[in-house]
Amino acid sequence: MRLAIRLILVASLFGFTAGQAAAHDEDRAAADGWDRDGAAKYLDERMDFWFAKSKKLRTGQTETACISCHTTIPYVLARPALRQAMRVNNATPQETRILEEAKRRVDSYADHEVLYDFSEDKKTQSRGTEAVLNALILTSADAWQTQLSAPTQKALQRLWQTQRSDGAWDWLDFGLEPFETIDGAYQGATLAALAVGIAQGSSKTTPGIEKRIDKLRGYLKTQYASQRLFNKVWMLLASTRLRDLLTEEQCKALIKEIQNKQRDDGGWALESLGAWRWNQTATPFRAPGTLDASLLAKSDGYATGLIVYALRQTGLPVTHPAVSKGLQWLRTNQHEVSVKEHTSRAWRAHSLNFDREHAGDKGEPWRRMFMSDLATGFAVLALVGSD
Repeated sequence: MRLAIRLILVASLFGFTAGQAAAHDEDRAAADGWDRDGAAKYLDERMDFWFAKSKKLRTGQTETACISCHTTIPYVLARPALRQAMRVNNATPQETRILEEAKRRVDSYADHEVLYDFSEDKKTQSRGTEAVLNALILTSADAWQTQLSAPTQKALQRLWQTQRSDGAWDWLDFGLEPFETIDGAYQGATLAALAVGIAQGSSKTTPGIEKRIDKLRGYLKTQYASQRLFNKVWMLLASTRLRDLLTEEQCKALIKEIQNKQRDDGGWALESLGAWRWNQTATPFRAPGTLDASLLAKSDGYATGLIVYALRQTGLPVTHPAVSKGLQWLRTNQHEVSVKEHTSRAWRAHSLNFDREHAGDKGEPWRRMFMSDLATGFAVLALVGSD
């Protein structure tokens, strides 16, 4: 890291020729131990895949792509941080499109097509889920602004309009873990807390908002003890943005619990962060093939990236044993992956619903990488925040 800092200082003082800049990038990659360009290529291509393949929704006079927790959200969080680390100021075309489409969805709330409309339950779940995700996308885009934009303020208004009486939001439930499930409502509330925490300085000026925020806090705190470790990690991350979610004692106990799940290789496995339903025989949890035990036994990029990022956001230094070992795992587990004709460098994670590597959905291999989209996004966040 010191080498990288020195190179950046030299570049700013004297400037680089094109050849020198390329050499600098190679030296930086060697010093950091991971491939930024490869990660950027993977994330951009996967976002393009999602734009092309995802469900399209009528939005005003046009169509927009469905927002996905597995591809869009990690892209929104990680890609700006990655390009800034790569000294690129301009947003990618994918970032711009996500932001523009979120604004159009917010502007057309009264009459746009919801995510799923085949039942009243799904309509309600769709509205709650999208209200949270749009708020997170737009507040994240405004994070460095002195004032929230008009679309962001409208997204936050919609967020509070769709909040339930218990402080959470109705959440899409298709029995697909870890997101589209009854247990996903808690993680959805942590995403709302992230959005609110980012925007809280402006939110305080709106009458009645503090009561809404207190309801959100109340839900997250009263439901905390019963959550699987996966959701508790998200609560830890949310607590770094929105105050008064975890006590100091709870935070210390959670960090200890997380450390106890760290594997000898320095990583964490999503499989060990909850009692998942993949072994049940009732639909929709039955696997269409035999789960790969060797795959499930491995540490994965999503669990490791999410946890290291959350620990770093709490203030743990890179020298902390759990963080240091986790970062080393991330630096040594970025691999080349191929989806059809596209090859790039990413981090892998497996599906909690069925084994896409060896079983279902063979006709559409791009879907096998959904959890790896999350893995790569959070690995990037963990590494960029620690380099």
